[in-house]
Amino acid sequence: MTLPRPPAHVAPFVEVLGHDLTVAFLLEFGGARLYWARDPKGRSEAEALIGAERLRDLGRVWGGEVSRVPTARVWLAHALHARGLPVNQIARRLHVTDVAVAKYLRRAPDNSSAPQPPRRGDDRQLSLF
Repeated sequence: MTLPRPPAHVAPFVEVLGHDLTVAFLLEFGGARLYWARDPKGRSEAEALIGAERLRDLGRVWGGEVSRVPTARVWLAHALHARGLPVNQIARRLHVTDVAVAKYLRRAPDNSSAPQPPRRGDDRQLSLF
């Protein structure tokens, strides 16, 4: 299984939490505002999911700030697809349509300008884009 390279805004999570726990964390808290405590007290849902030590490590990265956890849908779609999940199941997990997931999977997982995979379909049809 080839793991997708994370974009810059997700990389600190992957460095601290690892790939699998980052996926779980972003699915649970993506889009939410969190206070990154330098000394967690054991009362947060985030600490229950990832543990005090890892939350403390993330607190060192963001230094006691309140910030929004990225949704990182494109990267999550690639990460879940690498695990073998079908497009419809990924769509349900990300709360988007299957069309959106197919579009995410055509893009580079790290939001780079990497070449897109070849189009499927009729080779005689010109691309409009």
